[in-house]
Amino acid sequence: MLKQFLNLKISQKLSPQQIQLMKLIQLPTQAFEQRLLEEMNENPALESGKEEDENYDNDEFDNEQFDDYDDSEADRIESEDVNIDEYLSNDDTPDYKTQVNNYSDDDEEKETPFAATISFHQDLINQLNTFILSDEERDIAEFLVGSIDDMGYIRRSIPDIVDDMAFTQGLYTNEKQVENILHIIHELEPTGVGARDLQECLLLQLKHKTPTESVDLATAIIENQFDAFAKKHYDKLIQKLGISNEQLRNAVHEIERLNPKPGGSFTGNNKITENVVPDFTIRIIDGELELTLNGRNAPALHVSKDYQEMMQTYKESKDKSHSQKDAVQFIKQKLDSAKWFIDAIKQRQDTLFVTMNAIMHYQKDYLLDGDETRLKPMILKDIADMIGLDISTVSRVANSKYVETPYGTKLIKEFFSEAMTNDQGEEVSTLEIKKILQNIIEEEDKQKPLADDLLAEILKEKGYPIARRTIAKYREQLEIPVARMRKKI
Repeated sequence: MLKQFLNLKISQKLSPQQIQLMKLIQLPTQAFEQRLLEEMNENPALESGKEEDENYDNDEFDNEQFDDYDDSEADRIESEDVNIDEYLSNDDTPDYKTQVNNYSDDDEEKETPFAATISFHQDLINQLNTFILSDEERDIAEFLVGSIDDMGYIRRSIPDIVDDMAFTQGLYTNEKQVENILHIIHELEPTGVGARDLQECLLLQLKHKTPTESVDLATAIIENQFDAFAKKHYDKLIQKLGISNEQLRNAVHEIERLNPKPGGSFTGNNKITENVVPDFTIRIIDGELELTLNGRNAPALHVSKDYQEMMQTYKESKDKSHSQKDAVQFIKQKLDSAKWFIDAIKQRQDTLFVTMNAIMHYQKDYLLDGDETRLKPMILKDIADMIGLDISTVSRVANSKYVETPYGTKLIKEFFSEAMTNDQGEEVSTLEIKKILQNIIEEEDKQKPLADDLLAEILKEKGYPIARRTIAKYREQLEIPVARMRKKI
């Protein structure tokens, strides 16, 4: 059986400039600065700083004066003519984390000195210099160091390492020799580095401690009763080891002081950890909220006078050679691009400010006193309706940008939450419920932590009828373990 369908589809091909405009709006501060530098390097007609002649007419060069050239209007864009939100998915939003430093053009620029550091693995290699090793042993040791991940572990088996050294390095050895060199790796700092699993990592650290009753008991627990300890089956440990609650408590305290990720604490780790540059700042002045956009998002730019004067010289020239025409076409292209980029930056500033300003006023109660339970339910549509922009624009601002508040620097999307209804029929934020749940768990008896069904009963008594599975979801979002794993002795 044949069926006919009529499928109407409206599509629009985006110009390169339209795509640039979409990307600019979603970039956080430091990424925007990098994009600005790239544009200025590529376009000599774009210059930083204020123009010397404030009265200079930016429209002195007129496109109509150069109609001899095929300058397609398809590549020109006025920002108000395009709904930029329909053409970019949230998957394109970059994940940037940058350095905390909020300043404007009027602020005094200060350089922050950085200490020169070496990598985690290079530090381990340097420590090997304190050991007397043959050339072959040193080659094996350096290979083992290269097999250590950023958390400080060697995740591969000894046989695999032996095979890999033979195939990739032409270094033929055996498992016993590699094991012997691995014992040397285990002497390096930080203690526990080069372990093949968590149990070995903890044992290495315990064996470097001064022997005491608690350390000896902790070693016995990790060495012989690791599974029971990991599952916090404390009653079984007391029974099997024939010890008191106090003895077990002291041993567990020794274990909790150990570092399960010895490589992760190294300040020169290969894993790059960048700070955050707030895109906005909210301050409380005389009881009112004041919003400022990071000055690094508002650079002073202008179109090059030299390029405009070149255009003027060509216009006044009577004899126009072919090479001159090619040159002026290049100049015109750069001037158009510079003017567009300056306009696009202005639109980016306006979009960021109006979006954050609406969010600030919506969450005014919270921002005035910092009580997270006063965060109102707020979804993207609420803000989009307030400012007349598309939901996806609000999403890009919220997902990729940070705001400095009197209570710390926050990712803007943290202000958004769905609404739930309490027993009074009032809409409350899920953030408020999570905060209350977190407080209940923090105050619970750690020897008898509350299971999810009991947490649900307590919240119901407080006026928040929530199912147990919802409690479990919120607890996981808060990165709080199940009751059994929260148990203390």
